Amino acid sequence: MHTLPPIAEVIKAFMAGDSSYEGIFYVAVKTTRIFCRPTCKARKPMLKNVEFFAAKSEALHAGYRPCLRCKPMNTVAEVPILVEQLRLLVESDPAGHSGSPIRERNLLDMGIDPSTARRQFQRYFGMSFHAYQRARRMGSALATVRKGRKVLDTQLDHGFESASGFREAFVKVFGTPPSKASGVHCLLAKWLDSPLGPMLAIADDRGLHMVDWIDRRGLPRAIERLRLRERAVIVPGSHPILEQIEGEMKAYFAGTLTAFKTPLADWGTPFQNSVWQQLLAIPRGETRAYADLARALNAPKAVRAVARANGDNFRGVIIPCHRVIGSDGSLTGYGGGLARKQWLLDHEKTFASDIASQ
Repeated sequence: MHTLPPIAEVIKAFMAGDSSYEGIFYVAVKTTRIFCRPTCKARKPMLKNVEFFAAKSEALHAGYRPCLRCKPMNTVAEVPILVEQLRLLVESDPAGHSGSPIRERNLLDMGIDPSTARRQFQRYFGMSFHAYQRARRMGSALATVRKGRKVLDTQLDHGFESASGFREAFVKVFGTPPSKASGVHCLLAKWLDSPLGPMLAIADDRGLHMVDWIDRRGLPRAIERLRLRERAVIVPGSHPILEQIEGEMKAYFAGTLTAFKTPLADWGTPFQNSVWQQLLAIPRGETRAYADLARALNAPKAVRAVARANGDNFRGVIIPCHRVIGSDGSLTGYGGGLARKQWLLDHEKTFASDIASQ
């Protein structure tokens, strides 16, 4: 059973439309008998007319019906129809073989307002539609050149009429001309949906470098550090490791996953890695204090260093930093928000018991 956070915290999150509380609570409007996600875009009702529930089933049992706008009964937030339409349009031809990129006039011909497309894509993916399209197109071009195809043929295959235009676009994304494509290191990124809000996964052939909440504190800085550390460019794309972690995350939230098997990229200082190994050793459904981890590492005075290493882990859920709590049993320090941390702990206790009873 999931518990409702303190009411003052819930009200603050509701009024702010805080995405980190997605799946943590639901708000029900007494006058309309409808319940919504905390991020619903409908006009905020007066607080005297609302009540809050920790689970959608509780709202249903109280006689409320789901909102048709934010669809709280869906396991994950629904991708806006326009965003999915445009994404599929790009994915049907990421290389741009059909000709030039989709421009504003093309969107208008399809009956799509370019400003609406730009705004919705930016809100959902954190980049404009044209930036996404350019990144996918250049990612395809990079892969093609690396396979030995001539630069001129690749240029024409990807809809560029001039060599200078292709070179300029390539350099803008990868920081180097097509002739030096073999030296470009790419990290591939994928957006994952979850009951607690969207996550971003980044991987390459070495393994999974990152998977964390889109709205996590410090994520943009962590992505930039990752890019600099790996001397890489990060582009949206597909990779077997990204597909694997997407499937395992779905199983985790469904309560059917026994263990994560997605390979993790090897990085971090020796001390960080020792802390992360301690995290991986915490059984599902259990918790440890920071001081416990420090003692296990034979460094009882290194509690703060342990906490920092815990926070530097951007492969949340897989390396379970949420299982670490204060010595007094209180929830402390979780980049994704304490409400998510409590939800994850409750979830793991529930399905750890379910698996043990099978």
